[in-house]
Amino acid sequence: MTQNTSHLRTMEQRLLWLSHWMIHNANHLRPKADGIKVGGHQASSASMVSIMTALYFSALRPEDRVAVKPHASPVFHAIQYLMGNMDRARMKNFRGLGGVQSYPSRTKDVDDVDFSTGSVGLGVAITSLASLVQDYITAKDWGTDVTQGRMVALVGDAELDEGNIYEALQEGWKNDLRNCWWIIDYNRQSLDGIVREGLFARIEKIFDAFGWDVVRVKYGALQRAAFDEPGGDALRDWIEACPNQEYSALTYQGGAGWRKRLMDDLGDQGTVTALLDARDDDALAALMENLGGNCVQTMAETFASIDHDRPVCFLAYTVKGWGTPIAGHKDNHGGLMTKAQMADWQTHMGVPEGQEWEPLATVTDKSAFQTFMDTAPFFANGPRRFSDAALPVPQIDIATDREISTQAAFGKILDDLAKGNSDLARRIMTTSPDVTGTTSLGPWVNRRKLFARAEKADAFIEHRIPSTAKWNFAPEGQHLEIGIAEMNLFLLLGAAGLSHSLFGKRVIPIGTVYDPFVHRGLDALNYACYQDARFMIVGTPSGVTLAPEGGAHQSIGTPLTGIAQDGLASFEPAFADELAVIMGWAFDYMQRDGDGDPDERTWLRDETGGSVYLRLTTAPLEQPGKRLDDAFRQGAVDGAYWLRKPGPNCDVVIAYQGAVAQEAIAAAGQLADARRDVGVLAITSADRLNAGWTAAQRARARGSMTARSHIETLLGDLPSTCSIVTVIDGHPATLGWLGSVAGHRAVSLGVEHFGQTGTIQDLYHHFGIDRMGILTAINGLTAGRPIDLRSVS
Repeated sequence: MTQNTSHLRTMEQRLLWLSHWMIHNANHLRPKADGIKVGGHQASSASMVSIMTALYFSALRPEDRVAVKPHASPVFHAIQYLMGNMDRARMKNFRGLGGVQSYPSRTKDVDDVDFSTGSVGLGVAITSLASLVQDYITAKDWGTDVTQGRMVALVGDAELDEGNIYEALQEGWKNDLRNCWWIIDYNRQSLDGIVREGLFARIEKIFDAFGWDVVRVKYGALQRAAFDEPGGDALRDWIEACPNQEYSALTYQGGAGWRKRLMDDLGDQGTVTALLDARDDDALAALMENLGGNCVQTMAETFASIDHDRPVCFLAYTVKGWGTPIAGHKDNHGGLMTKAQMADWQTHMGVPEGQEWEPLATVTDKSAFQTFMDTAPFFANGPRRFSDAALPVPQIDIATDREISTQAAFGKILDDLAKGNSDLARRIMTTSPDVTGTTSLGPWVNRRKLFARAEKADAFIEHRIPSTAKWNFAPEGQHLEIGIAEMNLFLLLGAAGLSHSLFGKRVIPIGTVYDPFVHRGLDALNYACYQDARFMIVGTPSGVTLAPEGGAHQSIGTPLTGIAQDGLASFEPAFADELAVIMGWAFDYMQRDGDGDPDERTWLRDETGGSVYLRLTTAPLEQPGKRLDDAFRQGAVDGAYWLRKPGPNCDVVIAYQGAVAQEAIAAAGQLADARRDVGVLAITSADRLNAGWTAAQRARARGSMTARSHIETLLGDLPSTCSIVTVIDGHPATLGWLGSVAGHRAVSLGVEHFGQTGTIQDLYHHFGIDRMGILTAINGLTAGRPIDLRSVS
């Protein structure tokens, strides 16, 4: 055995102990405030120990990036603890406030997490999209100094039930994926049972069909040596034929159980009997549990054998709970060793009492082992969180002398950026799930091309067939084409939105999608925001304003998603100049990384930065003319401004968000005869208004009695008798809270049911969000001064 293999085995045992002791301490030794199980997945950690030891201390280099299987987080944190990147206090506080997280988190953990994991399947798939982003960056003249690494996912076998993994496989094949490893912990157990027989024979075919190399790692060094002994062929054949459930059950029974079963099945063959008799029960159990994924030597040799950049799927056979008293038991997924089991296991592991937390407690030659850790290539450069300078934002402007929709204005703004050569424009990467042309990205793509590692011409251009789209693929291209899979869209935006940290090169990712289908990718959107990825997502067209398309393409709840999603600033501008102001702000906001102290003007934590969601529409609106005043520009960013400022005797305010602006303005005009003092509040972001309001309330509760949010300032001078009608092409709850800000009577109009086909006016009237609906609502609020609705055209 080489010295390096010896150190790997020592490391393997150290990680096995520390990961399990951390979980045991949290569940059985640490005081419990709630009286409930803390949890921690000891068995799922144990099955990954050998794989992760070989990976981190033999195979990986600093440029590689790893998404750790969620349930193996204790092993990952134990690695960081041994390497000095994690303190003991946080380890002791596993799953506690301020301690290491249940699952690896880029934003909540202090150690060197590459990709957050937790929502199973997403951490797997993002590695393939991150590899595409790496290729995108290194193909550019500003990214040639990036050293390409492998994007690695440690995968629980049950995670392969997740459909988004297969969507990512297909996307990888279409984009010539490389430098991607998926290492499957094939322990054949999930939360509720045992993996079905024969399943992975089919899964292997799927990987093979999409161009992956599949490497089976089934037998460890002990087993391979035994197979070379007389009788070894019969033992190997028996293992090959043994059902998953049987193997797990026999593992739990231990050496005596293995011996009885093997003697019953094979003991009449003299060579096999001799092979078994040559080993006592402990040695026989060690042999039978020495599957490839539980043999650190085998895993290190397997990783080292890969000498190409093709994607590789390693199918590593393991025992769930390997090396522990709960190995193989059907219920061990959430199971924990008892105090008695842990005491016996501590003796077995040779850990002296009182030295449970000592990093090198069982290491005999501490100096040599420390040298081994100090020279591990992956950790050679220290923490691998990079940064990149913020890019200056050029002037974003647009003409407002004609009717235009916000979707068309978005396309025009990007086209104007494409015509220039600003640093920001060079770093923009657009993407869309097969709706590039219909979401107004076409002009940008025509000027900036599509990305591919090898140039591909547009056959329609070559044959001189007229087309508005010039789909030229080239390494310098700035649009990354993906298929109809919104999960891939948000995973790609998440990977690109972390490029400054992962690769040291900032990308400005912009994705477009039909607004209702934001919810198709909501899990991946949340996952991207949880990692603090920075991107712009444009949902367009939106609402019943997309009238002829019907309910399948009309969004209702996305404005509420915009409010609820942490890390995402949501806007729904009605006019092109609002969009221009917001996009100029957004490009800067996406690059911020400040301290998070609230701005007392709005009580928003804008210095932290984040991602941006624009909800746009295809309905062209008459524009309000050129507006240059600071109140408008600042209000558009802060979330609202007075389109028609109320006077001291105002008794009605119409507050709108988005494309229904024309109905709100028309209703206010209709009121001119009956009421001279009507306010019209243009809301560009219910999200930012609501966030500022709730933050200001919290500040006042903590003693900052002068705290006042933007919406409180806007509504603060309204008479108490004033009524508010809110209107939006979306769920009315989006603005339904406005009446609570200063205690005004309010009614909220919007869309609560699936739409249908028709004209915009038909559907606005059907849902009561047209001018008539607004005036009817006002009549209900101000019964003492009714409006003659018969005069409304």
